[in-house]
Amino acid sequence: MPRNLLFILLFCSCFFVSQAQSSHDVLVGGGLDLIKTNNDGLFKKAQLGFEANYFVVRHFAVGFGGELWTNHQKSSFVMGMRWYANDHVFIRFRGLIGANDAALGLGYAKPIATNLLVEGISDFYFTGYFGLRFGLAYILK
Repeated sequence: MPRNLLFILLFCSCFFVSQAQSSHDVLVGGGLDLIKTNNDGLFKKAQLGFEANYFVVRHFAVGFGGELWTNHQKSSFVMGMRWYANDHVFIRFRGLIGANDAALGLGYAKPIATNLLVEGISDFYFTGYFGLRFGLAYILK
């Protein structure tokens, strides 16, 4: 019995410690893929992304954006969603319309100022590639 009580207290304390974005905030940001498994050489191809996410509820956001490549590949419109497990860790799913792909990612957001965040995100693309992205995001309250 004491073990169950300890688990319940620990679980409930997570709600008091967690302070993710509030409902109706907008998170705008952009990033660059530093590593991607389909890149042939260093600086021969780069993938840039930008997005805006609207927090429907405190830990869930829907968003849209774009992806741009430096080589001859088309740009893509992106629609997706994020679920925040706590203030810093999130899971995201994105559909890349134009590249005919989708990506599932795990990310970490670290505040460096009141509304400014540094993000690191690992993405698994359904076409079989893996990418590691770093970027900046800003919270509009």
